[in-house]
Amino acid sequence: MTGATPSTQDAPLPSLAGSSGPTALRRVVVGSVVGTALEWYDFFIYGTAAALVFNQIFFAQGDPATGTLLAFATFGVGFVFRPLGGVLFGHIGDRIGRRATLIITTLVMGVATGLIGLLPTYEQIGTWAAVLLVLLRITQGLGAGAEFGGASTLLAEHAPPARRGFFTSFAQTGVQIGLLLGTITFLFVSLLSDEDLLSWGWRIPFLFSFAMIAVSLYVRLRVEESPVFLEMRKTQRVVKLPIVEALRSQPRAVLVGIGGHVCDTAVIYIYATFSVSYVTGTLGLPRSTALGGVIAFSVLVIALQPLYGALSDRIGRRPLNLFSVIFTGLYAFPFWLMMQTGSAPLIWLALLVGAGVGLAPMIAVQPAFYAELFGARVRYTGFAMSREIGAALAGFSPLLAAYLLGRLDGRPWLVAGYMVVVSLVGLVAFLASREGREIDIDALERTRSVR
Repeated sequence: MTGATPSTQDAPLPSLAGSSGPTALRRVVVGSVVGTALEWYDFFIYGTAAALVFNQIFFAQGDPATGTLLAFATFGVGFVFRPLGGVLFGHIGDRIGRRATLIITTLVMGVATGLIGLLPTYEQIGTWAAVLLVLLRITQGLGAGAEFGGASTLLAEHAPPARRGFFTSFAQTGVQIGLLLGTITFLFVSLLSDEDLLSWGWRIPFLFSFAMIAVSLYVRLRVEESPVFLEMRKTQRVVKLPIVEALRSQPRAVLVGIGGHVCDTAVIYIYATFSVSYVTGTLGLPRSTALGGVIAFSVLVIALQPLYGALSDRIGRRPLNLFSVIFTGLYAFPFWLMMQTGSAPLIWLALLVGAGVGLAPMIAVQPAFYAELFGARVRYTGFAMSREIGAALAGFSPLLAAYLLGRLDGRPWLVAGYMVVVSLVGLVAFLASREGREIDIDALERTRSVR
């Protein structure tokens, strides 16, 4: 079946099994939210730790500014390996199933994160501490590269077509819950004295991941496999090399997928990770101010995800994506003007507006947008590969932002300019995209709805 001719946009190809019943759909939603939240908790706490403590316990041989740059560099390493994880596990997901692959990624992410909490520090074993940290960060990247694509694909293929945007938005809700859990955990441990935080307190959020593995596995083992994949396997329509088929038959979708994930990746880590470093380091404000702002915007984004998802079912994914990147670009300089005041209420307001109005619509529709880019046979691979290449291109945004901040002696205007640039990249990608709301998600190739 690998030699099938790609369809045109309007020529319908065979359609597979339809959406699932209420019980199966409910389990998929719960499994996606819980599993994604726990896995992205693992990924996000690394960023918070890089902003607060890793420069002192793993890269303590240099000055503080250099240590911060090195800590953010290791944070970015995870993004470099996310595309590889997307291709590797996407291949498995398109060959043996979405559900089984997500169970594997749960173990990969959970074990790697827990082991970070057991690492010796620079003071104990020197540079080997940093080497081990980077290796575990690479492992995190491999697991994260497949997690979101797999959870979103499973949701999209179970969801009723007319409410696909609403139901798939819960995958992104899980991501934001992971960010919230990680930030709250670090807020509590940051209340410790500096000595306790640096000696043992920072380990708690990472060690907590071991307990989370059991919860995530329990939930995901109860989820049913995608009816679309089951039908493909039954009719022997599974592709032997999904990555080759995706690049051959849908190169435009791959390029749009890459560009479509640059802006939100760069911006969310500037909001959630770099802002913590800026508020505590450059402005000299308490850790609680920085982390409290991140918690506030996380709660807001979580509340807005299903609303924006439902809205996309009415007006489409493309209008919300275009609105998001345009607003984010226009808001870049006002955001940093508010942050620079050093006023806690204005810092929180800056984060709430940027995340709630600019970021939330784009990430809410992202699961449906990417699932609709690709046909069923290569959906997991195409989704994960293209999205994670975009993530890799923008994943070093905290490192780049720290460098740009230093170029202007702590003034953030180059960082604002960078936000404008990534917004323009997203704008080009979404202008080149096609509306996917009426796409038949069950088709072997990407076609317009035949319902």
